[in-house]
Amino acid sequence: MLYRKWLTVMMIGCFLLIQNVTAQEWQTNFEKAKDMAQKNNTNIVLVFQGSDWCAPCIKLDREVWSTDEFQNLAKDHFVMLKADFPRKQKNKLPEAQEEHNKMLASKYNPNGYFPFVVVLDASGKVLGETAYEKTNPKAYFNKLNAF
Repeated sequence: MLYRKWLTVMMIGCFLLIQNVTAQEWQTNFEKAKDMAQKNNTNIVLVFQGSDWCAPCIKLDREVWSTDEFQNLAKDHFVMLKADFPRKQKNKLPEAQEEHNKMLASKYNPNGYFPFVVVLDASGKVLGETAYEKTNPKAYFNKLNAF
């Protein structure tokens, strides 16, 4: 009985470890993202999304961002920065994060498009912009990398 419990705990632990290793590492702080991009000599992919209401945002996450293929391609090329604008009360962000995201939107997404993807250099200069496209993760990565 004890062995069975130990085995279950170990399996759950391994599963969570694997999830953490393969999960996209999203940043939510612009200054930290810029520091990381400068340190690693990479660009920043800034994603404006409405994670709980915007259907194209949810599709982009499911079809591109959350795929192992995109994550493997992007991990050494981009710092991924998310500016989320959820509407449901249960997903409400802390006030400081809301203000931070609004500041990013006023500078990089003044028209309020969702989803809106902006590729920036490490200093915050815009290199290119795009949105949801029905495509595969490699093609989307190649488009972002071409900016």
